[in-house]
Amino acid sequence: MAGFLERLKAGLAKTAQVLNTDVRDLFKREGRLVDETFLADLRAALVRTDMGPAAAEAIVADVGRRLRARVVDPEVVLDSIRTELRGRLLAAGAATDGTTAAPLRMADAGPTVILVTGVNGSGKTTSIAKLARRFLRDGRRVVLGAGDTFRAAAVEQLAMWAGRLGCEIVRGEPGCDPASIAHRAVARAIEGGFDVCIIDTAGRLQTQSNLMQELGKIRRVIGKQIGDAPHETLLVLDATAGQNALSQAKGFTEAAGCTGIVLAKLDGSARGGVIVPVAEQFGLPVKFVGTGETADDLEPFTPDAFLAALLDGAFSG
Repeated sequence: MAGFLERLKAGLAKTAQVLNTDVRDLFKREGRLVDETFLADLRAALVRTDMGPAAAEAIVADVGRRLRARVVDPEVVLDSIRTELRGRLLAAGAATDGTTAAPLRMADAGPTVILVTGVNGSGKTTSIAKLARRFLRDGRRVVLGAGDTFRAAAVEQLAMWAGRLGCEIVRGEPGCDPASIAHRAVARAIEGGFDVCIIDTAGRLQTQSNLMQELGKIRRVIGKQIGDAPHETLLVLDATAGQNALSQAKGFTEAAGCTGIVLAKLDGSARGGVIVPVAEQFGLPVKFVGTGETADDLEPFTPDAFLAALLDGAFSG
């Protein structure tokens, strides 16, 4: 667990640094009086992490209601931030509880099929490789479906990862029907006795209705092969996108029936707080967070570990 928490802290370092510099600097050595100026400063610091105006306002309101006209130290405010964010994440269904990650739904029998969606540049292909790596470490056999047929580079990148990881890949000619790749990948998983089939889809903007309809077609094709598939449809969001991730989540959730979120590039962002409004708005569990560039840098999301990584060092130094 210690190693896991350290990796998560490293991934959240930039977001934590916002709190470390902005929130800590609100306080003098002997504490600070909670007045309107302090509350305005606190609000601005919280919003910079992209935790969303609702969460920021709730924290500011709580601090103002309980502590107005008192001189407080950082730990008192830290406790309010932690309590508010934890409650919001749990209420939104972001995780099973504070310490348990939302599990991936696995097939009762036969291969588990996971569909992965997201906009161009979100970190989708790398997230697929990281997910495959987790399964392979657990002794499961994995086949990948290179369904992003519109970008040859995406297929080549996925093939490169498959070679590195030692898993099989199903690919087709550039521009071929992505649904046919999905069909072939699932068929290969069934015939070859694979445990997991992970299918990539073309990176697309949530406003491209024709491509969103294509996602529906892929789901129908998969469902005809395995009745309850796909067992998971994961939406990969780029943590560096901040609040833009909300519109991405809305479009993909409606078109693809997403069942969970992977927040990628957490290590490159000061906006890791976006997990909170994304979970709240869509009620989707955050399954994993990407904390680095290697195949092992994918961590299960739990609110308590997330908040520890985000806040425990926020007032140190």
